[in-house]
Amino acid sequence: MGNQMDRLSHLSYAEVPTVDPNGVDTDDGPRIGVSYIFSSDDDELEDGCAVEGGEKHANEEEKNYDQRDEVECAVYHREECIYEKSAKCANLEVYSPENLLNKCKAGDLVEFVATNQYPHWAVYVGDFQVVHLHRAEVKNSFLTDASQGRRCRIVNDWYKFKPLCTEVVVQNAMEQVGLKDRELSWRNSESFAAWCRFGKREFKMGGEIRIGKQPYRLKVFVSDKHSHVLEFQSLEDVIMEKRRNDHLGRTAVLRELAAHFRGMEERESEMEAE
Repeated sequence: MGNQMDRLSHLSYAEVPTVDPNGVDTDDGPRIGVSYIFSSDDDELEDGCAVEGGEKHANEEEKNYDQRDEVECAVYHREECIYEKSAKCANLEVYSPENLLNKCKAGDLVEFVATNQYPHWAVYVGDFQVVHLHRAEVKNSFLTDASQGRRCRIVNDWYKFKPLCTEVVVQNAMEQVGLKDRELSWRNSESFAAWCRFGKREFKMGGEIRIGKQPYRLKVFVSDKHSHVLEFQSLEDVIMEKRRNDHLGRTAVLRELAAHFRGMEERESEMEAE
């Protein structure tokens, strides 16, 4: 608890910026999402993700990736869209690390993806290098090493917050290099990279107090006309759930939702029979 209070005392309480509201489906009432307050994440534990000398390196094995299994979704804070990943509003195309280097600029957010793995995020800081949270330590690595055989893309526009200037983004990232274990204020690589670019306390562990009504909604696009909505008390929890879905893949998420709705129908039938 003392360690958590220490993190809270170092948070910067800047206001969360807003964007034009896109609305949220209300056909079926949203479910309450899981709280991840005591959970750890995710890509830190994936096999073959190390970037230290003597372990598997990026070019040794190219990992599988199927864009058709992407889970498209949006995140809302109250009624305002603060994140969206969908083919209609973002470029989901992925590249080899070598090809992406030709597109990267300092301050860019980079996502590494592979089938059945959690996505791994990093901040491009120039000179072919990224800073990323990996295995409970903030590291400065070459982008090609950090990829570990995964495809990658630039994801600057997925979060709708106003970015900090390039110099500050790079400074935010570089100043954290070497932090590890209990010194860390981020639960996963995505939260760390997004914090570097946007500077929002909500990306940090304990950055929001989980009290009262859930102000966040995760909207998973099931089809062109249908979506499923979960409610959460913090952006941290939304990111954890979103990343869990990315790890599972679209097919598994749809199967999970179908099982949930079947269970609901069975319970309703039982109640009617009584």
